[in-house]
Amino acid sequence: MAQPNFEHLVETFEFLDDWEDRYRHVIDLGKAMPNMPEVLKVATTKVDGCASRVWLHLRTNNDVLTFVGDSDAIIVKGLIAILINLYSGLKLEEINGIDPVLELERLGLNEHLSSQRSNGLRAMVERIRETAIT
Repeated sequence: MAQPNFEHLVETFEFLDDWEDRYRHVIDLGKAMPNMPEVLKVATTKVDGCASRVWLHLRTNNDVLTFVGDSDAIIVKGLIAILINLYSGLKLEEINGIDPVLELERLGLNEHLSSQRSNGLRAMVERIRETAIT
């Protein structure tokens, strides 16, 4: 089951009738995110496989995942905000039980993301899942 914050996002997206409204909301989510400290934007936090530059700083405390992220593309920053709502706060053993494709379908995003954005999103999810394994 997804986090309550993500469920709230799903409810919000259900009220948005068309793709352009949803796209603008993703952008707004990215704009609302706090900036990631520059000291965390290093090679080990950079996510490869994304068309834009993306960083995820993942932390665990008592087997609970939290993370921050950033991107030089505002739409990608919004996608990071969605992933934070989906995964942050979960216990490590719960992470691989989340189906990101299914969850993003609930937001109506999958069919509208470019192949490059979809590949980048997969790379971010893979980075999150790797943290759950280690």
